[in-house]
Amino acid sequence: MNLRLLVCIVTCCWSSVSSAQPAAWMEPFPPHKIAGNLYYVGSKDLASYLIATPEGHILINSSFEESVPLIRANIEKLGFKFTDVKILLISHAHSDHCAGSAEVIKQTKAQYFVMEQDADAVENGGERKSRFKASYLAFTPAKVDRRLKDGDEVKLGGSTLVAHLTPGHTRGCTTWTMKVDGLNAVIIGSPNVNPGYILIGNTDYPAIATDYERTFRALKAQPVDLFLGAHGGYYGMNAKYARSIDAGATNPFVDPEGYHRYVADREKAFLTELARQQVK
Repeated sequence: MNLRLLVCIVTCCWSSVSSAQPAAWMEPFPPHKIAGNLYYVGSKDLASYLIATPEGHILINSSFEESVPLIRANIEKLGFKFTDVKILLISHAHSDHCAGSAEVIKQTKAQYFVMEQDADAVENGGERKSRFKASYLAFTPAKVDRRLKDGDEVKLGGSTLVAHLTPGHTRGCTTWTMKVDGLNAVIIGSPNVNPGYILIGNTDYPAIATDYERTFRALKAQPVDLFLGAHGGYYGMNAKYARSIDAGATNPFVDPEGYHRYVADREKAFLTELARQQVK
């Protein structure tokens, strides 16, 4: 595993009030086409995706409130209008993926769709009960227009995304899938066990371990061509983008083998941490 991926896994979504954000979370990165009408519009590591359609656009992940100008600039660099974003989605209700949602909605009037298990946290500005030792930054609450269930479809302008409940990291952590140019795109929400997560005897989230097990079953069952995720580090975005600049190259984001390696690695990490906590 390369160092950048390891750093991302350890620090993914873990923001304490006293700790600084990883620099890559706020560092600009060139927006780029992944395939068809699916584009990357996030920072060097906080991933945001644009699905551009003739009837308006879908944005996945608002990141931090401070990230919104970067996301807007990236969308406009691609030749699209930020104000044409009609639907806002997230991977999960942690501040590094949803703290900017209220500002995005303010600027675009987009409808906000969130998996039902994360919707209360989004509307409350963060999880009210701490179910693990790590602390998470609060964020500006945002009204949820549609509470999604596992398997629900989000449709706009001929594009269809499917919301897959992949819980554990949060109760409503969501993996998004869609067909683009005949390819199966999978945007992993997060299968990571962050520092401080309590997997055994968690009174606030008793099913956390079985939820992670559900997530790995779901991820392993997905047909996948395009391997993507809530952080660019999940899928080696920086290196793949560099290869994508070569017009003669095959699409580097097509990486089913990398997807399965990543999921297997994260499942192993979960099982290792579960076993460690079981013997305490």
